[in-house]
Amino acid sequence: MLLAVGEVGQRFASDLMKRDDVVLSAFDIAFGKPGRGTDLEMAARSLAVTGRASAAEAGQGADIVISAVTADQTEAVAEQAAGWLRPGQLFVDVNSASPMTKQRAAGTIGASGAHYVEAAVMAPVRAPGLRVAILAGGSVAEVAAVRLNALGMNLTPVATSYGRASAIKLCRSIVIKGLEALMVDCSAATKHFDVEAEVYASLGASYPSIDWRQLADDMSERVATHGVRRAAEMREASDMVAEIGRNDALLRAVADAQERGAKKKS
Repeated sequence: MLLAVGEVGQRFASDLMKRDDVVLSAFDIAFGKPGRGTDLEMAARSLAVTGRASAAEAGQGADIVISAVTADQTEAVAEQAAGWLRPGQLFVDVNSASPMTKQRAAGTIGASGAHYVEAAVMAPVRAPGLRVAILAGGSVAEVAAVRLNALGMNLTPVATSYGRASAIKLCRSIVIKGLEALMVDCSAATKHFDVEAEVYASLGASYPSIDWRQLADDMSERVATHGVRRAAEMREASDMVAEIGRNDALLRAVADAQERGAKKKS
């Protein structure tokens, strides 16, 4: 069962539904609403995924529940799911939330009798799809990896505790999403002053293994396409940094820049 059928949910569903041993249902909070909700319902139908009117209905009888909402909804969705999950179900949380958020979600899901799997997606899902590298954490991480990898996923258990997998993910994201935000502004400024060739040549002299012009183009596209989701992820990274006593102003600024970049496209 899929909770949310956005980019990640649709990409996973596309691969899962190629198997003969998978039956997939889904719920998205946008279902039943005009515009985006209609688009998501049509996307689910095109993938042969059965859309349901509620999360509880979609999750009834499911062995595995994959939560693929935006990072800022991670804990709220876990709280709601705890009301209908049954003992023994696997709740796989692939959202890019902070270690502390994942720990709280694990406690909430665990109280229902279901098994919480912390899952940190370590790369964009578009190309690898279900085979994208995922770090898994929690008391059932090993068991979950065996079950999910048999379906074509690529989970690597990294801890029996909760939080470590997400810490690895978000510490990496600080660099990647921060660099994306910097490259968007760098690209805009170099074009405005007609100094692209000189700036990228200078950067290339310092870091010759990187094609800086191509990197600027690629990162600008990622922000334009995925900036809203990336902004939510960076706010989780900000929370993580704040919780260890560090100033999170820079990471908040990166989140705002990601969001602004996405809005410029629309």
